[in-house]
Amino acid sequence: MTGASSGLGRHFAHVLSRAGAGVVLAARRLDRLQSLAADIERDGGKALAVALDVTDPASVKRAFDAAAALGPVTILINNAGVPSGSYFTKTSEQEWRSVLAVNLDGVFRVGQEAARRMVANGAGGSIINIASILGFGVSRTLSAYAASKAAVVSLTKSMALELARDKIRVNALAPGYFSTEINDTFLASETGKRLLSGVPMKRAGELQELGGPLLLLASDAGSFMTGSVITVDGGHLLGTG
Repeated sequence: MTGASSGLGRHFAHVLSRAGAGVVLAARRLDRLQSLAADIERDGGKALAVALDVTDPASVKRAFDAAAALGPVTILINNAGVPSGSYFTKTSEQEWRSVLAVNLDGVFRVGQEAARRMVANGAGGSIINIASILGFGVSRTLSAYAASKAAVVSLTKSMALELARDKIRVNALAPGYFSTEINDTFLASETGKRLLSGVPMKRAGELQELGGPLLLLASDAGSFMTGSVITVDGGHLLGTG
């Protein structure tokens, strides 16, 4: 589980643990991961905190080597991501590169390492890439983020096509707006409230509403699903035409 130190990743870790999975928690902020691992273990689960920088190939390999302490990796949640917030003409080269380095290159790099190990293990597995509805419909000031997530959608389908023969399913979740520490201030602002008023269900999503779709893709319940992208957005994309 990449990006496990906060937000969606932290929630996904609890969901998988409560479903019986041993969870490897990976991110750059090791102190947060250790706290989360302790929470999961107090709840009766099994968790391992591993430092990971998805922009560093050596860090990715070390993280997977460490993850082997919990057994072969059979499920990957490719969740690490960073936001952006500049108008296109004001987006710096540095911001553009940093967003794609995490949101796209990181998904490729971690997904490739997971797939190689799943192939070598011979038991197959499930890779779930976390995309966004902004991979399908854009918004002002988010060109770098939207481009990265559209690429994740396409990459998911390419991975699924190539890895199916190895019994590896690759799907994506595309959430709409969910309140996390990254965007809770924005969603509570007048601009955020106006945005949510355009969602057919008139609200942001609640984290527990992502649990079912995640478990569907991670478990045998979704055994004939690969190359799928599940949107969980309260109808937001419908409202954008």
